[in-house]
Amino acid sequence: MLLVHGVIHLDLPEVHSLKGRRAVLNSLKERLKRRNLSLLDLSGEYVREADLAFACLVHDAREAARCRESIERLLERHFPELEWMLEYEEL
Repeated sequence: MLLVHGVIHLDLPEVHSLKGRRAVLNSLKERLKRRNLSLLDLSGEYVREADLAFACLVHDAREAARCRESIERLLERHFPELEWMLEYEEL
């Protein structure tokens, strides 16, 4: 068994309030939870940036790669306006 964990760093240039950031993050979290991920919002006080930590338990390295690729595809397909960076590690 492997644990895949990481952080999604988001730049939110179109967001101007905490309420707007929360709306974007809630939408993203709803879609990610469908992929059986544990999520935690690590965002600070700056409105135009957000950090979302995730963790996923998988059977092997191939499933770990699928988990990471699934997150990347979701971000590219459903949130093309966002700038993001994905950091992850497999244990």
